[in-house]
Amino acid sequence: MASPVSQIASAAGIVSAATLLSRLLGFVRDMAIAWLFGAGMAADAFFAAFRLPSTFRELLGEGALSAAFIPVFTRTATRDGRPAAWGLASRVMGTLAMVLGAVTALGMLFAPEIAALLTPGWASEPEKLALTAKLLRIMFPYLFLVGLSALFMAILNSLGHFLTPALAPAMLNLTMIAVGLWIAPRMPDPALWLGGAVVAGGLGQLLIQIPPAVARGWRGAVQIAPRDPGVQEIARLMLPGVGGLAVTQVNVFVGMVLASFLAEGSLAALQYAFRLVQFPIGVVGVAIGTAALPVMAAAVAREAREEMRRSLTESLRLGLFLALPAMAGLIAFREPIVHALYERGAFDRSATLLAANVLTGYAVGLGFYVSNRILAPAFYAMRDTTTPVLTNSLSVALNIAASLFLMGPLGAMGLALATAIASCGNCIVLCGCLRRRMGRMGLTAIGRGSVRIILACLPLVLWSLLAQRWWSIVAMPGTLAKAALLALQLAVAGGLFLATAALLRCEELRWLRETLSRRTARRRASPD
Repeated sequence: MASPVSQIASAAGIVSAATLLSRLLGFVRDMAIAWLFGAGMAADAFFAAFRLPSTFRELLGEGALSAAFIPVFTRTATRDGRPAAWGLASRVMGTLAMVLGAVTALGMLFAPEIAALLTPGWASEPEKLALTAKLLRIMFPYLFLVGLSALFMAILNSLGHFLTPALAPAMLNLTMIAVGLWIAPRMPDPALWLGGAVVAGGLGQLLIQIPPAVARGWRGAVQIAPRDPGVQEIARLMLPGVGGLAVTQVNVFVGMVLASFLAEGSLAALQYAFRLVQFPIGVVGVAIGTAALPVMAAAVAREAREEMRRSLTESLRLGLFLALPAMAGLIAFREPIVHALYERGAFDRSATLLAANVLTGYAVGLGFYVSNRILAPAFYAMRDTTTPVLTNSLSVALNIAASLFLMGPLGAMGLALATAIASCGNCIVLCGCLRRRMGRMGLTAIGRGSVRIILACLPLVLWSLLAQRWWSIVAMPGTLAKAALLALQLAVAGGLFLATAALLRCEELRWLRETLSRRTARRRASPD
């Protein structure tokens, strides 16, 4: 039987590969938006309006619904058979559709009031506020579509199918890229057309998951049954999880509200920079957390306490092994990365420098962001969805205090740094709560491993200083040449990290090699 870390690494590899594709498309999407709007009024309004549906996607699609649905669906399938589990799924689907429909209708109706709440600093800019309200009204149906898409993701993950749900967000990015590059620029109100692309992309996210669900037994039945015991149990488990993730998202909204009082372009810079940090969060943190949850839940169900601890410890070590060099790379190459990705069209040099500074503030907390994505599922596996809510509430208070303290001297970068500080505090409290629940967590091993990883990052940082001094991407002509040089510099940096990690005998590198070797062997052994 494969070890927990092998199971988690294997499943996480599938999710990471699909998430990698989606996040790369997300970069292309943001490059198109930067080319179209730069970091001015339209970009600020679009990102402010898009924040709400994006948050809703993160609430449902990256944890809360899966954490509540998977244990109940799996138990029903084991105890009563697959048909009974599909009946439960149909009742959940109908009830969820009813709730989402009501929320969508109310959001469209009160879009101007919601826009005013989200960006109070724009009260003196009625044109900007009106554009934000229009975009909100156009994009609100995305909430309905992405909510159902998240349910299909939970169903398919319960059945051991991870690829299609992880690929689904790519549909949103592909649609927005197509509209942003070829349709919106030719229209009188390009921002509104891009808002419509969000809804079309949400429909694609939903539709792509229906064929694999049908292939695994879903027959299209939908029932509204809010009083069903299974539906109510999922709702009870889900509400604290949604609350916990919602509290986390409050940090983002606090930054957005405060950014509306800063110079124009600050909100857009926060979005562009956070998109870069979300890349490793999704590819590493979300992927490992998604893969670890079923393994930890199974260990808890068998009362295998030591296996649960081992799964959590090794997941954290694996996450940090991938997150810490990503953090070092983002900080060391911050300006070339932002320049190569975004600086064209309406996105000028001043916008690059602003976004690069903000990226530094966010990237400092990358190890904590990834760790929190792995720690929270440990509580969900133990059917505790309340503790993460309480710890996240403390982090929100810390974020608000740090934001108010840092935004004056540091501007938008201070808001990003406050988010990193809040994430650090949340991570510390989560570890403390888990240690009280589980006893020893292997923190000494995690600490020793982290020291090795940090040492392995030093040649990467040194290379970044030398590379940027010898070959300036900013001074090079041509987008393709800049992209090629940046890719080469990052590839050398990654190679230096891996070589140093091998010399330092980082155990996490061996885990990854063994997982890759086993997957290659399985492919060779399988018939064509």
